Amino acid sequence: MRYRLTFVVGLALGYVLGTKAGRERYEQLKKSARQVAQNPAVRNTAESAAQQGRQFAGKAYHAVSDKVGDRMPESVAGRVRSLRERSAQSDGSDDWGTSHR
Repeated sequence: MRYRLTFVVGLALGYVLGTKAGRERYEQLKKSARQVAQNPAVRNTAESAAQQGRQFAGKAYHAVSDKVGDRMPESVAGRVRSLRERSAQSDGSDDWGTSHR
């Protein structure tokens, strides 16, 4: 899905940059893109994809740190332990206040 979206965005961008249709067509495309971006279905899908990405990243983080933690230098292992403790005690937000729920 991500590759399709990237392709479509690239295609649209190439069309806008390469076209000789002028400013009117550019404004039409810009308006359409804004409408798609503001569509609640698109926003919900993007948020669900972001949520799934955060969940998979969290699982991967714990799996890798559990397996690799014993083989890392103590300075790195200590940092991983502190991050684990911090994430276990956190309120579900990161340093920028973004929620991970």
